[in-house]
Amino acid sequence: MSAAGTRLALRLRRLSAAVRGAIGVGIIKAIRAFDPDTMARIAAVVMRRIGPWLPEHRIGRENLKAAFPEKSPAEIEAILRGVWDNLGRVAAEFAHIDRLWDYDPVARKPGRILDSDDAERIAVRLRDDGKPALVFSAHLANWELGAAGAHSYGVDTTIVYRRPNLRAVSDLIVKLRASCMGTLVHTGMDTPAKLAEALERGSHVAMLVDQYTVQGVPVRFFGRVTKANPMIARLARHFDCPIHGIRMVRYPNNHFQLRLTEAIEPARDAEGRIDVERTMQVITNVVEGWIRERPEQWLWVHRRWK
Repeated sequence: MSAAGTRLALRLRRLSAAVRGAIGVGIIKAIRAFDPDTMARIAAVVMRRIGPWLPEHRIGRENLKAAFPEKSPAEIEAILRGVWDNLGRVAAEFAHIDRLWDYDPVARKPGRILDSDDAERIAVRLRDDGKPALVFSAHLANWELGAAGAHSYGVDTTIVYRRPNLRAVSDLIVKLRASCMGTLVHTGMDTPAKLAEALERGSHVAMLVDQYTVQGVPVRFFGRVTKANPMIARLARHFDCPIHGIRMVRYPNNHFQLRLTEAIEPARDAEGRIDVERTMQVITNVVEGWIRERPEQWLWVHRRWK
């Protein structure tokens, strides 16, 4: 291709990205113009109809059959309907992420966020102990809402996130997240250094740990070997700080409850230092337990196993 042709192709790609970004921002703003619970219900209905026709449905079915060999085909399909329902709701809720957390401990009538005395007690302790901590989560229910919950309790939080490909959409989503989640660190080559700096200043670093990572460490997940990102365990080994798990549980009628674990006990080597691979297995076991409780609220439609 000639130099002129290359320049034209580059301009067309930029124009395409700008148009798609503008459309994406328009959709988000349109969703924000309506009540979040109403939009979540509509999106759930749409995804329950569309989801089974997508190629990801087959991926989800294969994953569920391998993870739950004792379940019947009807049970597997029922879980998948719940998966699409949850994903539809999450898609609508993302546009309202800065508006969803409405927990009021003195309100007579519960709002969207239900009481969770144990989680509140642990969150307040983390806020006030003056120490850094690491927090892991998974793609369960609305997985971004937990960060909003921790932030609402005044916990100094640093959240690892993956930046959307479209710049305009990314800028808007980051703006929404930043107002309710604390410090945001997008994934990149310098992510470990930024997270180390956050821990040094006493922040609480949170990240999702349930996706396949090519350069990860081997762990067993639902009886099959996969690879997990070891970053959280490596940071724990370096700083020897507590590791907690956080998740949201979705209930009917657009209700959620925050769950926060006590510090888990990491695996250690003969010298007493945290063993990265075995600690990732401990964390993976916790996540698997969460998923077994409510399998319809996890992201079964991505390839967790390769």
